Amino acid sequence: MSVQLLYIDPGSGSMLLQFIIGACLGVVFFFKTIVYRIKSIFRKEKNDTDTTSESK
Repeated sequence: MSVQLLYIDPGSGSMLLQFIIGACLGVVFFFKTIVYRIKSIFRKEKNDTDTTSESK
């Protein structure tokens, strides 16, 4: 019976770790953007025209 040992070299291990961290952060920012857009729909909009900044 042969025993197979699994080995991940440091280069592949760090690449895998970077992929996992990047994927997790991507998911967080994706859902953060969705929540921000939903909140902006229900937020009261301010008037963009300010009478004090008009030039005469």
